[in-house]
Amino acid sequence: MNKVIITGAAGFVGAAVVKECLSKGIFVYAVDIVENPSSRLELSNKNLVYRKLDIFNKSDFLNYFKDKKIDTIFHFAWIGSAGPLRTDINCQINNAKMSVELLKSAKDIGCKKFVCAGSIMEFEALEVVYAQNSKPQESFIYGIGKQLAHSLCKIISNKIDIELVWAYITNTFGVGEASPRLINTTIKKCIYKEPLQFTSGVQNYDFIYIDDVAHAFYLLGLHGINNKAYVIGSGNAGPLRRFLEELVYICYKEAKPIFGDIPFTGVNLDISVFSTHEIEKDCGFKPKVSFKEGIKKTHKWILEQEQKQ
Repeated sequence: MNKVIITGAAGFVGAAVVKECLSKGIFVYAVDIVENPSSRLELSNKNLVYRKLDIFNKSDFLNYFKDKKIDTIFHFAWIGSAGPLRTDINCQINNAKMSVELLKSAKDIGCKKFVCAGSIMEFEALEVVYAQNSKPQESFIYGIGKQLAHSLCKIISNKIDIELVWAYITNTFGVGEASPRLINTTIKKCIYKEPLQFTSGVQNYDFIYIDDVAHAFYLLGLHGINNKAYVIGSGNAGPLRRFLEELVYICYKEAKPIFGDIPFTGVNLDISVFSTHEIEKDCGFKPKVSFKEGIKKTHKWILEQEQKQ
């Protein structure tokens, strides 16, 4: 890889992939809709160009990148990956359509490979929708949007002859993320010594630190095989309770978490779904940051952020 475009570059994962690519000497065009991404991106880096651009505007994208000789696009831009828009049907369908149009634009500018961020929730959504007598919740709409994007992009990529590499991200956490997801919320409850109530925690989960996610995407850009999808995870998936108990022990040792008070309305995926065999085999990927080390880093960062408020 010589020149890449990274969409959603001011987001948590996108910014980490920008940093990883820059560290490898790759020229990066970082694309997002925010005015000033300096809190996440090193704008002074000579190998980085930030472009405020709405990728829903196809003509602007084509006009700017048509002569830039881009070889790979990493696509992270996705409206409603957290918050209320996560359950907005129109928003998630539009995200899928936008991904397909961006794929076509990638071909139009001569790009050879399109690496797209999917989600482990694609598996959850499909399982719950097709299971007999199931009652899917609105929380699955995000996963359905990702799965729709995946299905459409795979069909179109083969029609227009551009390489598509898909990545199922398990659960990313780490320094720099401010969303109210499980790890962040639980760490904050530990900081403020609030009650720790969870589901029974028997459902299979996996968590992977942000730096390892960024490196995984870099490797997929280099070695990911066309028409293949890869799970980005720690390779050490297991019951959610195991992760939560370790987190609480690190952040609030005296606490007594309660498991089973909150009903579980999701899907318990088979442990085999979390296998990282393919990305290990094709790309040589191996995570470097353990869950324990990642939680310590994240806890320290969140504590610092809370003290500033």
